Amino acid sequence: MIVHHLNCATQCVIGGRLVSGNGSLLQRTPLVSHCLLVETSSGLVLVDTGLGLHDVENPSQRLGNGFLFLARPRLDPEETAVRQIERLGFSRNDVRHIIVTHLDLDHAGGLADFPAAQVHLLEQEYAAAITPKSFTARYRYRTSQWQHEPNWIRYQVQGESWFGFECVRQMNGLPPEILLVPLTGHTHGHTGVAVSTQDGWLLHAGDAYYHRGEMDPNKPYCPLGLMLVQRLGAVNDWMRRRNQERLRQLVREHQGEIRIFSAHDPVELEYCAAGA
Repeated sequence: MIVHHLNCATQCVIGGRLVSGNGSLLQRTPLVSHCLLVETSSGLVLVDTGLGLHDVENPSQRLGNGFLFLARPRLDPEETAVRQIERLGFSRNDVRHIIVTHLDLDHAGGLADFPAAQVHLLEQEYAAAITPKSFTARYRYRTSQWQHEPNWIRYQVQGESWFGFECVRQMNGLPPEILLVPLTGHTHGHTGVAVSTQDGWLLHAGDAYYHRGEMDPNKPYCPLGLMLVQRLGAVNDWMRRRNQERLRQLVREHQGEIRIFSAHDPVELEYCAAGA
């Protein structure tokens, strides 16, 4: 399988060094939306979508003014997954499957750009997002992003474990080398996505953590601003922190076998894209 690392939405968030760890407090800090495009015998598989063309065209209605102020996304159609996939020589119809780590607006905005794709996710995430009940849920889940009625494929956690984690080992129509690895806490149905390659496993950890320093197995570190955002945004902060520690354990015990990265760290994306 061939794996492409894509940035499908640059955000310039408030916080300066509270987010990046350096610089002034007043500057905005760039974050990415790290997505994967996997070439398989079952067609193209997209892991997360970032923002989509409809988000770029109608940002206030699709994303909300609160997100636009806090995150200041770039809103560049050339950053959308569909445009990047076309530049690689494929069409949107070649994307047969989309796996979402969760349905936050900056992860699911591109779903409508691939209306024929099956969308794979955990049942708990689907249930939380389809009828958002709290203010926080309505902020993070934008139901307009799935008004096209995707072909949802929902999963309960079952099957053999993966390096000690519960997982979904076989998804409909997908090769067994791609797994859902639940990492709940950030949302009710948040999951990582593991992909087996000839160089070992990749684990897209979604928003299970935000900063590469959090995966330091000995002295984990996260800038204060990102730490607070994670705590305030988590539906179960105890579970989020527990899963972070389990990820650090993977780094300690299987560093040569698994490469872990999150959705928003630009340095991790740069290393992954360069094959470093």
